[in-house]
Amino acid sequence: MLDTLAIRSYRSLRDFVIPLGPLNLVTGPNGSGKSNIYKALRLLAETAQGGVIGSLAREGGLASTLWAGPETVSRAMKRGEVPVEGTVRKNPVSLGLGFVGDTFSYAIDLGLPVPERSATPSAFSLDPVIKGEFVWAGPQPRPGAMLVERRGGLVRARGEDGEWQIVYERLPGFDSMLAQMADPRRTPELLALREEMRSWRFYDHFRTDAAAPARMPQIGTHTPVLGHDGTDLAAALQTIREIGDANALDEAVDDAFPGASVTVESHDGRFETIMRQHGLLRPLRAVELSDGTLRYLLWIAALLSPRPPSLLILNEPETSLHPDLLPALGRLIGQAARHSQVVVVSHANRLIAALEAEDGATTLALEKTLGETAVLGRDPLDRPAWKWMGR
Repeated sequence: MLDTLAIRSYRSLRDFVIPLGPLNLVTGPNGSGKSNIYKALRLLAETAQGGVIGSLAREGGLASTLWAGPETVSRAMKRGEVPVEGTVRKNPVSLGLGFVGDTFSYAIDLGLPVPERSATPSAFSLDPVIKGEFVWAGPQPRPGAMLVERRGGLVRARGEDGEWQIVYERLPGFDSMLAQMADPRRTPELLALREEMRSWRFYDHFRTDAAAPARMPQIGTHTPVLGHDGTDLAAALQTIREIGDANALDEAVDDAFPGASVTVESHDGRFETIMRQHGLLRPLRAVELSDGTLRYLLWIAALLSPRPPSLLILNEPETSLHPDLLPALGRLIGQAARHSQVVVVSHANRLIAALEAEDGATTLALEKTLGETAVLGRDPLDRPAWKWMGR
């Protein structure tokens, strides 16, 4: 489980460090920075896949994703006593992402490339580069707790004798050591951490339009993990029924739609979702379901996965759902939080109330002051301890 999330200079998150519990609710008004937390978590996950540089490039590169305000925001600026203005930069341009985990902790430092003096400069001179990566045990990156570190292109790891050993000398700035250097013998910590991060699961949009694949019969195979777009809904539901918690599936459907039931029909290997509702003389096929009903079935398939992830991140799951369905969705998310650490980004009052009633729920209400995101009502002295490693 992640105990602390730290983000530096990413969009509105100038110096953002928050605690995390089993079930975390991120809420606040539009524009307060909720989506930035979601995107930052996705960037962290991309480091384990080797795609963090490409993801930043698709967001417009560092020029578009870096904190746009002054390097330091004084108390006088926040009180309106002096105008907000920049000063001479003291520190290098840096976008930082990191977390403290219950086993290993990790941080990555991204920055600008060193200007080339070559007569034929690289066409990739605007790409951000990885300046440093660090893996340690415990809450603080103390020298004695550091297990693997990367500075520039040099990667070194602790040997069995506790001494540093060079693993790689010239790792390219676009490659993460998580994706490239994980080895069961030389860097088992990187391998364990990489696989853990690759298990993180994100859901932020399900197609429910008239042509959505979830409405159409699909070739069915065992599907313990629902696809991010919900294409394999019928196969995921049938997998839950056969190797997962079938009773939980039936209870979740009845909780949201009293008297209803869901089954999956197979025609020559093609699976189709079928719903029976109280008072109707015939079942409804997925193509006939309303957008909200279909979306709720997608959430059931996602949250009752027989292969729960270590971390599950949901972005505005209330989208297209009737308010009366939100308490049931809250209970469903609470059930998922018994097997996975969950982060929910939402501004729906009824869903927020339902989630806050769940055991272990932590609410992080955001506000924005002078363009900077902060947690409402939190004293800066109460935030978790965190230290960024220098270059």
